[in-house]
Amino acid sequence: MIAYISGALVSAGENYIVIDNHGMGYRIFVSGKFLEHIPAYGTQIKIYTHMYIREDELTLYGFHSEEELSVFRILIGISGVGPKVAMAILTALTIQELQLAVISEDAKTISKANGVGAKGASRIILELKDKLKMEDMMDAAYEQSIVQDTQDLNAARDAILALVNLGYSNSEAALAVKKIGDTSQMDIESILKAALKKLI
Repeated sequence: MIAYISGALVSAGENYIVIDNHGMGYRIFVSGKFLEHIPAYGTQIKIYTHMYIREDELTLYGFHSEEELSVFRILIGISGVGPKVAMAILTALTIQELQLAVISEDAKTISKANGVGAKGASRIILELKDKLKMEDMMDAAYEQSIVQDTQDLNAARDAILALVNLGYSNSEAALAVKKIGDTSQMDIESILKAALKKLI
């Protein structure tokens, strides 16, 4: 099993990159989000990998972080979700957006990924609720995915923190704030009152 590959970025295609490691070129399939942030050719990079083996196929899939790799492996463990669909999900959604969709049972958001229908999205939600450790994966980036823009970021964060201090979990607090909708013109007190109504 290849845990990761380090080497020079040689080229990139529609859904893959090629890394040169000691004279050997590795074609590694990556998500669209990965491709959005690749450095210049010749740059040394490190990519975490999953080797997918079938009778007539040996394919490498690559990821920026071990966390993303872990989510990919959880996804391909779901019935009906292969590597291509898992990569499509990680192209359509960030890990934080996927978490939020699972918590809020938002099948519509997950079905934005190519190859994922409504039934498939519902099945993914059902299985991920048991497999993803939502509370352990909460961080600032998660909260940023909830608010609409940087203008209301601090107020929304403060409201989430206030709800957590009242005894709600991070996921419950974040979801309640998300359900309010556009909070760009609201102060923390207004956000908090509206969020509490969603939680009652």
